[in-house]
Amino acid sequence: MIGDDKEGIRLLEGAYALETPDDNLAYYRDFARHYDQSFAATLGYIYPSAIVRCLAGLDLPKGRVLDIGCGTGLVAAHLKEARADLVIDGVDISPEMLSMARDKNLYNALYEADLTADLSGLPDDYAAIISAGTFTHGHLGPEPIAALVGHCCYGARAVIGVNAQHHAQRGFDPFMEGLVDTGVITPPAYEEVLIYQGTDTEHANDKALIMGFTVI
Repeated sequence: MIGDDKEGIRLLEGAYALETPDDNLAYYRDFARHYDQSFAATLGYIYPSAIVRCLAGLDLPKGRVLDIGCGTGLVAAHLKEARADLVIDGVDISPEMLSMARDKNLYNALYEADLTADLSGLPDDYAAIISAGTFTHGHLGPEPIAALVGHCCYGARAVIGVNAQHHAQRGFDPFMEGLVDTGVITPPAYEEVLIYQGTDTEHANDKALIMGFTVI
């Protein structure tokens, strides 16, 4: 393990305590430069690789992938290794996190946007959407998913990770059932995965539910 896991826990718990988009902007302004090492590396953050594994084997329509809440580009790095053929865009609320991602040269385009607000600046033909770590405490509930699938083409595949506790607390099940009932998506399939590996902290057993579905 690299670095001090106490620092990683401090950063994680600070992120979980956020309440508003402005809170997120302020927090990630300082968090961005520490994210990859002080958080992801020290806590054994395996969540992005689990998400990518679920998308990498799928047949996708022709087009780009949108990395939702892309942060510093951890998901894109794994996705490029698994599927070098894919063209990836990213969207995040934090300009500082986007700056870190931009330096890695993984993305075709990066968009700065509050995912709870107007998303009209995003393209509307994505072949897939993917996300790790954005649908969690202090961040997004299920509501932005409705707008995000509106930026997908017919048959687009979605692989969206949701913190398991957050999934229950914020009512993801009834929200997703509503999208199914209105003919927007197919019924999601779920896979439970660990978020961290190789850490003995209080968050060692934290889990996420990966929701996989098709836009129709």
